[in-house]
Parts: sequence; structure tokens; C-alpha cells
Amino acid sequence: MKGVILAGGLGTRLRPITNVTNKHLLPVYNKPMIYYPLETLMKAGIKDILIVSGPEHAGHFLHLLGSGKEFGVSLSYELQDEPGGIAQALGLAEDFSDTEPVAAILGDNIFEDDLSDVIKKFMSSPSGGHIFLKEVTDPQRFGVAEVAGDKIVKIIEKPKKPTSNLAVTGLYLYDSQVFSVIKTLKPSGRGELEITDVNNAYVGQGKMTFTVVKGSWTDAGTFESLLRANLQAARQQGVNLQ
Repeated sequence: MKGVILAGGLGTRLRPITNVTNKHLLPVYNKPMIYYPLETLMKAGIKDILIVSGPEHAGHFLHLLGSGKEFGVSLSYELQDEPGGIAQALGLAEDFSDTEPVAAILGDNIFEDDLSDVIKKFMSSPSGGHIFLKEVTDPQRFGVAEVAGDKIVKIIEKPKKPTSNLAVTGLYLYDSQVFSVIKTLKPSGRGELEITDVNNAYVGQGKMTFTVVKGSWTDAGTFESLLRANLQAARQQGVNLQ
């Protein structure tokens, strides 16, 4: 299985601090943000990882992470010329994946749980897709999954009136057919290829499974969630914040 870290975008909700660097290079407690998704993939034994970023600060990633030798992995880099959505960014990994399944993670996602066993199980027999859900208090910010038993019925992107509080986190496992799915997508109302449309394609085929994350999880795309990410990361490393 190949790993893909999606670290593009302009980070507009975090301006002015993203005027000079990429959001995913901002500090989260004592490490650059991108270290956390990198560690999530590394824990699962994924050694071949592609980082997709925009052109504005691509050199910063290369300067920070290099070849990946320091981390015991092999890192490759791909440019997303302009923001076109998560699915569009993932589509750039097709040649890199070389028909292998992929574990794609957003560069601002921080998980408390060790998800290695789930990822390794999928790797052992990749078929369809697998997503990770988390109960949240503000589901309208995310793609929200409607679940019936052990099946996902549908996923709605940023619903005004969510039918559940199960947010789709930014970690996705796909078989090699994901790139064929991406090629069928049409831009959404905001002109982007949506990862929710990819996931719903697998849902429609009855090939999407899920895990509900028990430990804490956050993204870091707003000032509030960036603060939450810092506090979460500090607590995970045993810091007493009282």
C-alpha cells in the first residue's frame, strides 16, 4: 500500500499566519503539523509516501522532510498547481500508486488512536474503500455519514441540518479503482472535485466500510481547531495543562 499526504490549499481561514507558509508546516505543540499524519502512516508500516502540496511553499516541505531517510521512509513530492479539491489532489497520485491501494490522509488531521491494525487489515485484502468516522459536536463543518447498522447509507457534505453527528475524518483507504472513480467526477458548486463524491461512489456500489474513532481527533483548518490540535497533541505527550 502507498501513502499519500494531501497538504495543498491556501489555508485562507488561517490568515495572516498562512501568508508566509503552508498551513501544514505550522507548529502543533512541538512538531510541524505534517509530522502527525506522517506518523499515522508510518505506524501502519507504510514506507512509500507521496506529499501533494501547492507550488507556493513546496520547497519548504522538501527542506523540512527531504527524502524521508530521517524517518525511515521514502518520500516523493507532487504539485497541485491550483486548489481543485481533495479528490483532484488525490488524483495526482495515480502514477505514484502504480495500481496499489492507497491510504490518503489530510495534512492537518491528528488522531489520538493508533489506527495501524485497521489500515493493515485493509492492506492485506484491499477491496473498495474504508473511512474513519468520529462523533463531533459541530458536524455541519464536515462530511456527515448516515449509518444504518454496519452500512453507510450516504454521506452529505457540510449539511445545514445534519442527520447524524458522525463526521468523516480526513483518513481514507481505497483500492486501486479510486483513480477511475475520480475521473468520473464533475466539479461541485465551488468548482472542486469533492472527496465526498468519491466516498459516495463507493457507498453506492456497496463497497464502503467504516471504523468509528474512539479517541480524540481534530483537523486544524481554523483558529479554533488549530488551538484544539495543539492542546490535544500536548496532552497526548503527557503535558499537564492545568
